[in-house]
Amino acid sequence: MRRFPQIQNKLTIFAAVLTFIVIIVFMLESVVVVEAGHRGVVLYVGAVENRVLGEGIHFIIPFAEQVVPLEVRTLKFQANASAASNDLQEVQTTIALNYHISPSQANIIYQQLGADYADRIIAPTIQESVKASVAKFNAEELITKRATAKAVIAESIANTLSARNIVVETVFITDFKFSQAFATQVESKVVAFQKFLTEQNNLKAIQVVANQTVVQAQAAARANVAKANGESQAIKIITVQLKESGVSSVAIN
Repeated sequence: MRRFPQIQNKLTIFAAVLTFIVIIVFMLESVVVVEAGHRGVVLYVGAVENRVLGEGIHFIIPFAEQVVPLEVRTLKFQANASAASNDLQEVQTTIALNYHISPSQANIIYQQLGADYADRIIAPTIQESVKASVAKFNAEELITKRATAKAVIAESIANTLSARNIVVETVFITDFKFSQAFATQVESKVVAFQKFLTEQNNLKAIQVVANQTVVQAQAAARANVAKANGESQAIKIITVQLKESGVSSVAIN
């Protein structure tokens, strides 16, 4: 008879301990902390709910709800891209962009793209934007209108990602790289053009010197004419004065 109360007491203690453990587990499962710079995507039995948890402590339904954190701070993504210009020259470049996801749309991003959204949408967007944008320019325009071409690529990337709730902050594009054959061809054209400019400058210098010589000659001629006119006028004045003084003729050496 004494064993029964002892067993009953042990069962009571065990039940109390078990109840305490269950309560602790429920409390732990019902509280979630979203860290700074993140948003919490709530899943109810695997389905994405139409709410996003901000930073701080939140209460959820234990075992039924789960929270997936997504970072909303500025992130960097970099990728190499290749394309063909309008005149079918192969072009390579490197794109690096700073971006962040729209905090209020974190649940939509997770539902449509998942946590690895960068590889799913940003990487292919860069490739497609470079191909579509580079095809609008020929190879020489990519060199002479480099800033314009880069702006077209950056705008295409930003517009595409914005439609998927990803905000592009800045886009960095390295210089376009071409095949060795085309680079050699361009270099030859640049050298030839520089030589042409040098010859043009030399010709202009010769023309300037020639013009100066002509101007100096014209000035000297005008000076001689002026001198001759002055001497002739002086002779006339002297002749008139001599006539008035009664001298009929005068010899002038």
